[in-house]
Amino acid sequence: MKIVADHKIPYLKGVLEPYAEMVYKPGLQISNEDVKDADALIVRTRTKCNKQLLKGSTVKFIATATIGFDHIDQEYCKKNNIKWTNAPGCNAGSVQQYIASVLATLNRPLRDKPTIGIVGVGNVGSRIEKLARILDMQVLLNDPPRERNEGGTQWSSFEEILENADIITFHVPLNYKGKDKTHYMVDRDVLGRISSDSVLINTSRGEVVNNADLKEALKKNEINAAVLDVWENEPDIDQELLNLVELGTPHIAGYSRDGKANGTAHSVRALSQFFGLGLDDWYPGNVEVPENPVIQVNTSKTATIEAVYHAIKATYNITEDDKRLRENPEEFEKQRGEYPVRREFNAYKIAMDPNISAHIRKKLKNIGFQLSQNQNNITKFFN
Repeated sequence: MKIVADHKIPYLKGVLEPYAEMVYKPGLQISNEDVKDADALIVRTRTKCNKQLLKGSTVKFIATATIGFDHIDQEYCKKNNIKWTNAPGCNAGSVQQYIASVLATLNRPLRDKPTIGIVGVGNVGSRIEKLARILDMQVLLNDPPRERNEGGTQWSSFEEILENADIITFHVPLNYKGKDKTHYMVDRDVLGRISSDSVLINTSRGEVVNNADLKEALKKNEINAAVLDVWENEPDIDQELLNLVELGTPHIAGYSRDGKANGTAHSVRALSQFFGLGLDDWYPGNVEVPENPVIQVNTSKTATIEAVYHAIKATYNITEDDKRLRENPEEFEKQRGEYPVRREFNAYKIAMDPNISAHIRKKLKNIGFQLSQNQNNITKFFN
């Protein structure tokens, strides 16, 4: 058996070698010649699994170690009996952490109890909803497919979100047609209806937001700010737009080590089940630990939501990713490929100062932090 895999998928090397000939290549460089005699592919979003890549090949199975699957031509795969799988929810915790760091960074410019509109309430959007409620935000939810399937009164229209949300965050798949079309969901018209005080966040797909229209809106101060992790024409992003956004990152919202491990595990397990390899419960055993896994909250801030925001930033400070991209936007792809270790909240412990209020303690626990008496390897903040 031969398997072609993206060489940047972590924790994969050595796992499948006992069962198959493994070929590792950069995702953008995987070609029809590479896959002609392959049985399976393990890819990320950079590899377009379409007729051009797959025609005349022996590929029977494709696993993408990502939530998104718009890079897979589903119709071609169906016609040619190629099974495929994505990894739904694999990086939901990572994107939650990313949004948490955004909110912590923008905390002071936001009014008390801001309203957040969440567009797309699947695995990721649901985690953002939970986070927002922990942070005492008012929440508006928009997900037409779920609303049609489930009913209920918890849903808001897209128009209501545009009119009422201080923060609008997008967690939708990229659909080019149909009643749930999301391509250019945010365009000139939509931007004209958003409050000028609003913040727009996109971590879904670059093409959900018309980047040219967003650039013009920011130039004219028609919206307060934008935070972009995903862009049109990646990796050749619009550098003028980068200079206008509040925070800009190189498509790494889901790049925690936990999210990567989950995506790789899902791909290996799915491939194992398809080919009968006996790795149906495999999970990486070598996920890196944080350099400073214990966080200490300064006692002067322990009764306020500031304690939560600063604990969040102690695990991941988004401004560091923003700074790297602004300094070297031409290294967009390199920054993704060489992304530093980032672990999610459950990899950290809060050193339990007795002055931390029960209210704040509960919030920290609900976000995912462990609570500990251990004072070793402490990350200090609140100077």
